[in-house]
Amino acid sequence: MRHFSIPLLLSFLALPTELVGAIRFDVQGRRSRHLQRRASVTGTSGLTDSSDIQYYVNITLGGQDFQVEIDTGSADLYVAGNVTSSEDTGKSGGVTYAVGAVEGEIRTATMDFLGYTVENQAFLQITANGDNETAGTGLIGLGPHTGSNIQATLGNGTGDPPLDRIFQQNTSTPNYLTVLLGRSDDKYDDVPGNITIGETLSGYGNVTSQPKLNVTELKLTEETAQHWQTLLDEDGIIGPDGNVVDVTTVVSSTSNDKQLTVVFDTGYSLPQVPSDVAQAFYQSVPGAQYVDDVASLAGPAWQIPCEYEINVTFKFGGVSYPINPLDTSLDLGAKDSSGNSICYGGFQPIDAAKSDLYDMIFGMAFLRNVYMLINYGDFVDNTTSRADPYVQLLSISNDSASLHSDFVSIRGSASWDPSSESTTDWVKDNLKWIIPLSVAGGLLLLGLTIGAVSMYRRRRATRYHPLSDPAPQEAHDLHLMRQGNVPTYANPWDSRY
Repeated sequence: MRHFSIPLLLSFLALPTELVGAIRFDVQGRRSRHLQRRASVTGTSGLTDSSDIQYYVNITLGGQDFQVEIDTGSADLYVAGNVTSSEDTGKSGGVTYAVGAVEGEIRTATMDFLGYTVENQAFLQITANGDNETAGTGLIGLGPHTGSNIQATLGNGTGDPPLDRIFQQNTSTPNYLTVLLGRSDDKYDDVPGNITIGETLSGYGNVTSQPKLNVTELKLTEETAQHWQTLLDEDGIIGPDGNVVDVTTVVSSTSNDKQLTVVFDTGYSLPQVPSDVAQAFYQSVPGAQYVDDVASLAGPAWQIPCEYEINVTFKFGGVSYPINPLDTSLDLGAKDSSGNSICYGGFQPIDAAKSDLYDMIFGMAFLRNVYMLINYGDFVDNTTSRADPYVQLLSISNDSASLHSDFVSIRGSASWDPSSESTTDWVKDNLKWIIPLSVAGGLLLLGLTIGAVSMYRRRRATRYHPLSDPAPQEAHDLHLMRQGNVPTYANPWDSRY
């Protein structure tokens, strides 16, 4: 899917000629200036906390080079600009995404992608507009072929998506894709990452021993398309306080209403979750505010101070997948009216993203924390049935001590006990007791003051503490408590952002 996200493009390194039956290529991300509302895969740099990364992959169509984004939530290939060595099919088409749409001629050309050459690959040629659709760029969909508009227009075979064509002509290649997006230790370095077809990365082979998460298959209609989606465990969301977040699915076909259906989609930067889930993650953070519309995020978000570490975990197949706290809150460079940095919750409350087909869409703020393998199974057009499709996830964010250290080195830290109620909530819940106790306390203090004054007047001598002497230890402790690590936020929301 092509949604509320930061552009992610992938850069291609040549495939070693001795590698047969599998494809692997390294990717580097480059930081861009602005968040954009367009389809992409997103990466962040761990020790520089940059949330706006662009990755590039080169493909060739008709002998011309294009840099295209990868999107596991759609299934079509399009490029901006004229492919001179291509054939016109005489038909046109388009793809509508959650944000935006593209349309143009459906053409065919020889495609070189990840070391494979595919003849007569169908693609959509759109007009370059110099803005988001710059000449020489595009998008390649890696989702199930049932979501392909080009295939629906041209028919099976002729209109098959690129990955289907690769698997069809290379039957010895295991039909799976893996994705790993890394983090950089230096804000000036490219961000590492890797994508493979038909093999796993060295050092990450354990992904194949992880639980096989069955892809929930849809009853396809003209209005629906199959996605890479699976079931979250019952009680599979653990909030910052260590407690299970209570949820109920909206997918009527799910037998257990406590299991949410999750779509894995590299076309989103921010995971889209029910508002109750986002609220459970962020509401208790001191200074947190819900904002109806954050322009840079194209929708609502929880605004939070950057210094608070928020740890959440998801469970699939009985395995826990912790999320790096740098992904649970995003630093986009925004500040409040006092000049304090403000961040936004990385899990975006978008109830509109739900449908009767799924509950949540996990974009890159989740996917950066796992090494993901997608086995296409028999979700490939015109191939012998191989097996049911499935997804496997290997956690890469399970070193809590290291994650904490990284977060503190980048964001600093503030004192917060997420297992306790926030001060604001406690005050609201106990207001009926606070007022009478405050009045009683005030009367008691007044009585003590009158008594102290009377005693002072009766005393025959008074001893003074020179101002040059050190303050008592209690005063130092109080000073530290007042101006310690807990920040004060005046007007935490500045409408300019």
